[in-house]
Amino acid sequence: MNKPRALLDHVVVAARSLDEGADFVETRLGVRTPRGGRHEMMGTHNRVMALGESVYLEIIAVNPEMAPPARPRWFGLDDPSVIRGLADAPRLLTWAVNTESLEALLASSRIVVGEVLEARRDDLRWKVALPDDGRLFAGGFFPLCIQWQMEFHPASRMPDLGCRLKSLTLYHPYPEWLQGLLTAIGADTAVVIEGVSDPAAARLVARISTPGGEVELST
Repeated sequence: MNKPRALLDHVVVAARSLDEGADFVETRLGVRTPRGGRHEMMGTHNRVMALGESVYLEIIAVNPEMAPPARPRWFGLDDPSVIRGLADAPRLLTWAVNTESLEALLASSRIVVGEVLEARRDDLRWKVALPDDGRLFAGGFFPLCIQWQMEFHPASRMPDLGCRLKSLTLYHPYPEWLQGLLTAIGADTAVVIEGVSDPAAARLVARISTPGGEVELST
């Protein structure tokens, strides 16, 4: 079996509300992330902006105007621990990769990622692997895995506000373990992995160049 290849697709900032998330990002990046749309299947909505030709930033939140979905929401947004964390402030929650064959990626994965679902928002269509309980994988260190079903990458049609993702670094107390998980799905070159001795120091850090200089978003 050929090793799958997974590319960094987007970084995910979560918040209690979409406006709160937009305020959080604007305070740090100096730009207002434009509105995206609604996810009917998950009862969420988002704001998005390009961080390059094929990578973007997503702000996601529960949409209070939509009925609760039939299943737990993605990104752990129904998880009490995630809800408690977002009550303090919005934060960088996790990241996502895209691949040309989601089924091949899942077959190579060392962990059970979940079932493949079809999703869409406006003219965007994709397949996504989700667990039944909607939880974050490895606390958000293992990415959401998707396969776009269009001829274009959505970042190419998002507003370009002059921000670029420079790097995404995963600080983890078990870097070899995490490296093994990402290597199995072909995502090991998408990020930088650094070891930390204190588990409390585990975090994701996205370094982003902005019109006002380089800044960091962190968990």
